[in-house]
Amino acid sequence: MNARPHAPVTHPTESPFGLQSVCHTLSSANANLDRFAWLGDRLAIAVWTRDTEEAETVYDRPGHHTLSCYLDGGYRTERQKMPGHYGAPSRLCALPGDHESRWWVRGHMHFMHLYFLPEHFTQRAVQELDLEPRELTLADRTYFEDARIATLCQSLANEDWQDPDGLLRTNETAHQVLSLLLRAQGVRRTDASLKGGLSVATRRRLHDYIESHLSQTLTLGELAGVAALSEFHLARMFRTSFGLPPAAWIAQQRLERARTLLRSTALPLAQVAEQCGYANASHFSHRFRESVGVAPTAYRQAIAA
Repeated sequence: MNARPHAPVTHPTESPFGLQSVCHTLSSANANLDRFAWLGDRLAIAVWTRDTEEAETVYDRPGHHTLSCYLDGGYRTERQKMPGHYGAPSRLCALPGDHESRWWVRGHMHFMHLYFLPEHFTQRAVQELDLEPRELTLADRTYFEDARIATLCQSLANEDWQDPDGLLRTNETAHQVLSLLLRAQGVRRTDASLKGGLSVATRRRLHDYIESHLSQTLTLGELAGVAALSEFHLARMFRTSFGLPPAAWIAQQRLERARTLLRSTALPLAQVAEQCGYANASHFSHRFRESVGVAPTAYRQAIAA
C-alpha cells in the first residue's frame, strides 16, 4: 500500500485510471458529485447525491471495479434485470470492471463509491486466501448486505479527506474494505489461464519461507534453492503466481508487517525495523516515508487518532 496523504484531487478525470466513464454517466444523469479524493495506491473515493423522478442509467465496461454503498435513500432504485429489488441505506453493490448494467433510478439517493483496479483487488489473494491473483475477480452483486463492510463504508464517508491524517486513515479503512470484499465477493475467474507459474506446493513453500525470514536478508538465489528452480525460472514463475516480482513482493510484505506493528504495538522504531528486515531505523524510516508518504511516527499517530 502506497498511500500519500496529499490534498485530494478534486477532479476525477485527472486519473491514474479512467473514471471518466462512470463520472460522465452519473453527471449526465442528474447526479451531483459532493466529494472526491484520490487515496493513494490507485484507490479513489466519491460521494454522490441524486434526486430524480425517473431516469435510466447505463454502465458499460468501465474498466475498474466499483463498490457502491447507499448512505441514504435509494428505496425506488432497481437494476433492470432484477425488477422488484430496491436499494436502501447500507445496501451494497459490487460492480466488476467488465460489467454492463442498466438501472431505473427514482427519488432521492445518497451513496458512496470506492473505485479500484482489478489487480489491486486480487493482489492480496496469496496472503489471505492461498490463491493466485490471476484466479480471482470481483463478483457482480446487486444489493447484498454485509454489516462489516457497510459500517466501514460509512466511516469512509464520514472521514475528512482534506486532512492529511484523515486521508491516511481513509486509505487504511479502504484496504480493510477490500480485504473483506475479497473474502466475501471474490469469485473464481472462468476465463483465467493458469498455464505456467509455480505449483501450489512450491508457492506455499515460498510464501511461508518469506514470511518466516522477513527479518533477514533474502536473495533470489536463496529463494531459488527453496523452490528447487534456477534463478531465471523462479523470477519468471514467481511473478506469474504472486502477481509481483520477488523483490517487489518481499518489499510489500515488509511494509505490511511494519504497518501492522505500528498499528498494534508500541515497539520502538528500531525494533520494528529489525523485525521487518530493514538495516536500521533510519533506513526503515526512509523506505516507509517513500512508500506511505509520511514518517512511521506520524503514521502511528494518525492511525491512533
